[in-house]
Amino acid sequence: MGAMDALYSPSDMARIDAAAPCCGVSGIALMENAGAAVARIIRRRFSPGRVLVLAGPGNNGGDGYVAARHLAQRGWPVVVAPVAPPRPGGDAAAMAALWRGPVVPPDRARIGAADIVIDAVFGAGLKRDIDPGIADLLAAARRIVAIDMPSGVDGATGHARGRPARADLTVTFEAFKPGHLLYPGRGFCGEILRAAIGMPAAAFAAVEPKTWRNTPALWRLPRPEATGHKYRRGHLTILAGPMGGAAILAAAAARRVGAGLVTLNGAGLGAVPPGVIVSPARPADLLADPRRRVWLCGPGLGVDAAGAMLRSLLDAGRTVVADADALTSAAGAAERLRGVAAITPHDGEFARLFPDLTQDRLTRARIAAARVGGVVVLKGPDTVIAAPDGRAAINDNAPPWLATAGSGDTLAGIVGGLLTQGMAAFESCCAAVWLHGAAASAAGAGLIAEDLAEYLPMVADEIKNFKN
Repeated sequence: MGAMDALYSPSDMARIDAAAPCCGVSGIALMENAGAAVARIIRRRFSPGRVLVLAGPGNNGGDGYVAARHLAQRGWPVVVAPVAPPRPGGDAAAMAALWRGPVVPPDRARIGAADIVIDAVFGAGLKRDIDPGIADLLAAARRIVAIDMPSGVDGATGHARGRPARADLTVTFEAFKPGHLLYPGRGFCGEILRAAIGMPAAAFAAVEPKTWRNTPALWRLPRPEATGHKYRRGHLTILAGPMGGAAILAAAAARRVGAGLVTLNGAGLGAVPPGVIVSPARPADLLADPRRRVWLCGPGLGVDAAGAMLRSLLDAGRTVVADADALTSAAGAAERLRGVAAITPHDGEFARLFPDLTQDRLTRARIAAARVGGVVVLKGPDTVIAAPDGRAAINDNAPPWLATAGSGDTLAGIVGGLLTQGMAAFESCCAAVWLHGAAASAAGAGLIAEDLAEYLPMVADEIKNFKN
């Protein structure tokens, strides 16, 4: 398997596949293993029933012929319906020649009568819209198991090309692809299982991974030292404005992930939890304290004040997390953010900051990170975390009830709290996004933002039991 859940694009996997024979494993052996894995998973997940394999002309279709053979050998009733013949001389043609069972024309009635349709048409590398006729065929299926990727979903971007049909189960091989985690593709995949097929570890050396699934295997949370003290654990300063609740939410999260001290800089904040320092001093006076290295600017601060303070903080060389009003203050002028440690925009804020970026989600986040020189956390159900050096992670553990007012303020506080403890910016942002999602899952439906901080210590403690 790819190290630390590395994500590989279809073109990356093609290079890895091409390297396999030099490492002692032929392409046809990999195809045999892939098809056998699909058949094995189907047998484990479903009761025996009528199976129709909708087979394309390439390697995805070859995997389908192998799956058909293995299921038939176990007594399952299987037919293969090619949408096109295998390309002559290829591995798929060799596997098609080994199929001795029924070969039938594809039609909607036959597909609709099958208990399981195996989508072995195009896989992850499709670069054009799926043919409407094939889309109609797949739409007639009652249950779909997709090989590698539902046909019509771009494995690199998750974009829907034409009209993909939603799979109940998608079986991919060795490593996930970005399109498995990015929407709308993720919504078409159903349950996603990854199967090992004997790819030599040395073959992965053909590609240096730059994208990962965001899991605790990718980062390590800071641990308090036995002889440490609160100043060693870091001091986060949060600029608080008229909407003081946002800053209070951020402060609670920063404290729960281990920040030694948290100061809210503002006046008229009302009830503030014990343990949070409130300072009405001028920000310039606080900036004179070199221990105040990390600052959070934006939540509830007001657009004008956030813009002015952002400039002062960056000019002073501080480590800055910019969110909310700080991002709005830079709308259409993202160069004002140059030098931040991290920004945490949702889609609307991102579009206002970078109106010229219209590429896929992963590419947009990477370009934006390079422009601002800081980590971009592009929030959503498939949050992308991108570093200026091109590294990126895609998060997939956030439940839908995390979409609630104030949850973004909590996330910004987690990022700031981790940065105060000396964690690097990319790793801080990745860890913060994962902890945010895990805390929301632990809290359950009905979550409000105030709940999140309370669950952070529990999910952080459970990471030691995390299995990749």
